[in-house]
Amino acid sequence: MNKYLASVIENVKTKHANEPEFVQTVEEVFSSLDPVVERHPEYEKYDLLNRMVEPERMFTFRVVWEDDNGKIHTNTGYRCQFNGAIGPYKGGLRFQKNVYPGIIKFLGFEQIFKNSLTGLPIGGAKGGADFDPDGKSDAEIMRFCQSFMQALYRYIGPDIDVPAGDMGVGGREIGYLFGEYRRLKGCFENGVLTGKGFSYGGSRIRPEATGYGAVYYLENVLKHDGEDIKGKTIAAAGFGNVCWGICKKAAQLGAKVVTLSGPDGYIYDPDGVVTEEKINYLLEMRASGRNRVQDYADKFGVEFHPGEKPWGVKVDIVMPSAMQNDVHMEEAKQIVANGIRYYIEVANMPTTNDALKYLMEQPNMVVAPSKAVNAGGVATSALEMSQNSERLVWTAEEVDARLHEIMNTIYQNSVDAAERNGFGYNLVAGANIAGFERVADAMLQQGVF
Repeated sequence: MNKYLASVIENVKTKHANEPEFVQTVEEVFSSLDPVVERHPEYEKYDLLNRMVEPERMFTFRVVWEDDNGKIHTNTGYRCQFNGAIGPYKGGLRFQKNVYPGIIKFLGFEQIFKNSLTGLPIGGAKGGADFDPDGKSDAEIMRFCQSFMQALYRYIGPDIDVPAGDMGVGGREIGYLFGEYRRLKGCFENGVLTGKGFSYGGSRIRPEATGYGAVYYLENVLKHDGEDIKGKTIAAAGFGNVCWGICKKAAQLGAKVVTLSGPDGYIYDPDGVVTEEKINYLLEMRASGRNRVQDYADKFGVEFHPGEKPWGVKVDIVMPSAMQNDVHMEEAKQIVANGIRYYIEVANMPTTNDALKYLMEQPNMVVAPSKAVNAGGVATSALEMSQNSERLVWTAEEVDARLHEIMNTIYQNSVDAAERNGFGYNLVAGANIAGFERVADAMLQQGVF
């Protein structure tokens, strides 16, 4: 490995030893960059890599809110504006009790390259709070969101930083956040948040976009093998918007998702989540606040496996789509033992580094990385920004067509970057390189700061 590249990785390991998720994603991205860094000695001259792994700014803030019983609670809010070299900062807000600086940094760093891959002018950011929305009333969530925005609004804007939703932050939360931003600013800057409701500036198909984009990317992978998605079986995880979008688009194209998962276990539906009733029930499950996938099993009379993950199910395609580090070495070995060829990451960093390396070493397996596969969500958010800035409203068909084109381009750019740098058909390396090169070029052209 290039000495400069290796030294940067070691520096990150030492400096961020208590933030393993951030270290993991830096290692994963930079492991593909050796031939690129070798060709560009100016990276070391201007210390570009050490600058890239350091956020441009990251801040925390106090979020104080009152529950329905009049008790006061205090949480910590975060925003990491990681890299704005190619556009205003762009990335979601995550409300989960396990949120801490390492999670926010890892997500923000990954977002840099994901956003770059879209080809759109958006930089990388992430934020959130250690607030658990499960079990909270609508009024409690509204008061929390209002308090959160009272601290954040000074640092965001359509040309500065445009947050969106993430885990724990859906359309309801975005609505409360936008309402408070509008009250505080006294103006209708509808480009300041994406994932908004359609009635006040949101885009068609935004809730489904990440799942739709993942399936479009998968289609490209299958076409490379001369395969069709029709008739394929898919193991997915979660049951939120991403998995819902995968189920919808897969069903439209003649494939079927046969697993869903939650904190309580996973379900196996051999007939697939393909009917309108089943797909719509995922929305009911999420809205219920119960966070139980067993509800699906109870309603439709299918297998429920408590406390387990779906990665031992024999299918054509595995699409981890729930959370980071969901697939460890044990699960990776199950996937390989089942003879599965297509491993398509959808959630942010759903595979541990050792498991990802093991899967990529399998001669008969194609591995696609999340930063490319799930970029459809942020791409559609950027399309929402475009509609907001031009005061336009595109039809669902127009947005879907643009999304499809973006995902095809991401796939092809990744293939080209891998081949150009001697990796062959390596979608992980290709995505890392293609995303990195655009940001690196912009940073060099803008000088040292």
